[in-house]
Amino acid sequence: MTNYKAKKSNLEELLLKNNMNLQGLEQNTSIPLSQLNDYMSKKVMNLSTAMTISKELNCQIEDLYVWVPDKK
Repeated sequence: MTNYKAKKSNLEELLLKNNMNLQGLEQNTSIPLSQLNDYMSKKVMNLSTAMTISKELNCQIEDLYVWVPDKK
């Protein structure tokens, strides 16, 4: 079985698709802007945060990232 890891965030693209910015996402989800900025760049969000954001952006959790096989 192949395991996967998140390579990069698709958050910026999903925000554009939904005509939203980070401030709007912060307001609608109560997730602090500093945390959302981390998710845009490097940090992988936990499952409950990913669910909250995916519901707000009308996407699946797996759409939040580009996934690549983990070659461990």
